Amino acid sequence: MFNDIFSSGALIEAWQIIQTQFPLAIWETIYVTILATVFAILIGLPLGVLLVVGEKSGVLPIPAWFLQVLNVIINLLRSVPFLILMILVFPLTRLIVGTVVGTTASIVPLVIAAFPFVARLAESSLREVNPNIIEMAQSTGAAPLQIIIKVMIPESIPSLISNAAIAFTTILGYSAMSGIIGGGGLGKIAINYGYYRYKYLIMVLAVILLILIVQVFQSIGTHLSAKTDKRLKRK
Repeated sequence: MFNDIFSSGALIEAWQIIQTQFPLAIWETIYVTILATVFAILIGLPLGVLLVVGEKSGVLPIPAWFLQVLNVIINLLRSVPFLILMILVFPLTRLIVGTVVGTTASIVPLVIAAFPFVARLAESSLREVNPNIIEMAQSTGAAPLQIIIKVMIPESIPSLISNAAIAFTTILGYSAMSGIIGGGGLGKIAINYGYYRYKYLIMVLAVILLILIVQVFQSIGTHLSAKTDKRLKRK
């Protein structure tokens, strides 16, 4: 088996595929992951904020039934396996994009799968904010929206950045799975060559590139999180 993987013919074929298909696949992977992450944050961050501030003891209480419904929806979407979710949202994907196959089409299920996860990460980050700081802002007469925008979110920026990096790597993993239904990127190459054609060297190279992309963006997230952490600056 290993002799076949590293045979001269396999190496020549792998080099040709690297030159012709890998550059576009890398671009598609990064493009899809970044767009899906941005949209997931745009939807998930406000929901995460609402889950915290909308509690009975929060700065902007909302009806308990509404908060319960929101929690159920988020938990429900998080519990559906991504491969099944991709199939379930085919009608919505076709409505938005016009097709269910291709790189752009994979963004829709990625966002739907990721925004509940982002909402929970944002909720976790906001709950780390010191309650005394919020009480101090309330005592000065700050409005709920001012407390959210000028106190809670800025105070939780380091944690939010760190969790955004986690969300990015999770979405990157989902994007690789989208290759099963025709999504582009490194996942498609790994599945097409590694699973369908038994070209394991190509699959391994695709996996290595996915790992490198994860490491790069995780390192960026960790660096930005540390740079914005006031506690580290005080030390």
